Amino acid sequence: MPFKVIFNNETKTYDHPVTVLDIVGDSKDIICAYVNKRVRELTYTIDKDSEIIPLTSKDRDAKPAYEASLRFLVAMAMHNIYPELKIRFSYNVSRSIFMQIMSEKITSNGNMVKELEAEMKRLVEKDLPMVRNIVSKEDAAKILKKEGFEDKVEILQYRPEKTAHIYTCDGYKNYMYNRMVPSTGYIKNWKIKFYHPGIIIQYPRPEAGGIIPPFEDAPTFGKTLKRAHQWAKDTGCDTIVGINKRFEKDGDIDFITLCEQRHNRQLCELGQMIEDDRENIRLICIAGPSSSGKTTFANRLRIELLSRGINPIRISMDDYYLPRDLAPKDENGEPDLESVEALDIELFNQNMADLIAGMEVQLPKFDFKLGHRVPGRILKVPTDQPIIIEGIHALNEVMTQSVPSHQKFKIFIAPQAQVNIDNHNPLSLTDLRLLRRIVRDYQFRNASAIDTMSMWASVRKGEFKWIYKTQEGANYVFNSFSSYELSVMKKYAMPLLEVIDIESPYFPVAERLIRMLKFFDDMPDKWVPCNSIIREFIGGSCYEEA
Repeated sequence: MPFKVIFNNETKTYDHPVTVLDIVGDSKDIICAYVNKRVRELTYTIDKDSEIIPLTSKDRDAKPAYEASLRFLVAMAMHNIYPELKIRFSYNVSRSIFMQIMSEKITSNGNMVKELEAEMKRLVEKDLPMVRNIVSKEDAAKILKKEGFEDKVEILQYRPEKTAHIYTCDGYKNYMYNRMVPSTGYIKNWKIKFYHPGIIIQYPRPEAGGIIPPFEDAPTFGKTLKRAHQWAKDTGCDTIVGINKRFEKDGDIDFITLCEQRHNRQLCELGQMIEDDRENIRLICIAGPSSSGKTTFANRLRIELLSRGINPIRISMDDYYLPRDLAPKDENGEPDLESVEALDIELFNQNMADLIAGMEVQLPKFDFKLGHRVPGRILKVPTDQPIIIEGIHALNEVMTQSVPSHQKFKIFIAPQAQVNIDNHNPLSLTDLRLLRRIVRDYQFRNASAIDTMSMWASVRKGEFKWIYKTQEGANYVFNSFSSYELSVMKKYAMPLLEVIDIESPYFPVAERLIRMLKFFDDMPDKWVPCNSIIREFIGGSCYEEA
């Protein structure tokens, strides 16, 4: 039966099935495409009326396919030149992929980088087909075991579907849990460099306009990720399989307590650092990206300091928003509330300086219903009482330039998960926070998952511009991730994601999040403590009225 295909505002009629590739042509800039608003591989077969929109490295929904294909290419190249070595991918500094050899005796080096780069270029130039095959889980297990991928065999037991995908390229077989490009010739844009003890792989970023951003080292962030990975490895929670087995072996009470104790230990470390310098510290600044758990953390830090005889007070930076008509505008002419210039910088600096000097200060209170500030509490702070400020711009020097550096203690908070589906497929830190926010917004703001997703790009843009660069100036980075949290949040998030219609422009995001969550065992939230950071998102926090 004839069908029509719309592409580039032209409509053509076909009387036989065609692939997306047949329609869009052989441009290697096109990574995948929307077919009737759903992301599809270029090899996808069309046999009904369809509209095709090509996606390139500039498009957010094309990034997962390109990145997964790049990891496949790296893994294949390493297999060709060092077949005896097992490798692991994770996310690292400068929004890059980090490849590390899984051996204590062998590490990457400059010569290895040169060999890897040469082999990757060779594979790209040969433009080898990457063919997807759908097989039963049993057959997939046999194939993956033969290839030496025991970690991939293990995760199959948690896959709810009866089938699995295997990609084959020039005899090499692997699976990256994502859509892929048709051939190695499409994976032409990347950079690699030695970064002890592994190799950094950079790739085009949609938030950078589809180019590879310049490499920016971030020692503080890097150390935090290393610490997170070590803890995950020591507790067997560095993979989804490990997390599920820990839950199955220890039970929910012990597993939850184990993870919460890690947060308690970090809070203890922080409390000791602040206590040791209590004579100097007057301002404790807490910042982090969206859905990091800042509110719960600030309350728990306050309790930790109280237990040490330190009596801090909290001041919200949100009360210093300018009236909406004075807020800076974004490129669409809308108020840009992510900008530091949306806050009354001068008033905040003046209030902090006066409070630290022992003066009585009338604080503002922002009335979000009225859209402007009203008079708040009158405050006078003793010299031995530090002030806790919390907000996305709390570590920005412009907000506290009136306070000497030695009187400030800066804390950056974010969930720094170092968890993999398998050795070749790390979980996204950003997707973790998006899941947190989807659940929280539904629980407390009556917002749908689509409502949250629709504003996420703007939130992320603000984070890249204003927040991430402040991490490197922090005195302490608090990792708010809990290894059990996705197992608990699964029952809250899945129903919100599964109702998103296949025709929705946000279906690709929902589909990606579901693919991640489906591997986790369901864990009841009965034993999650009321002061847990996770309660900030699922509800039941003892700080909800704080």
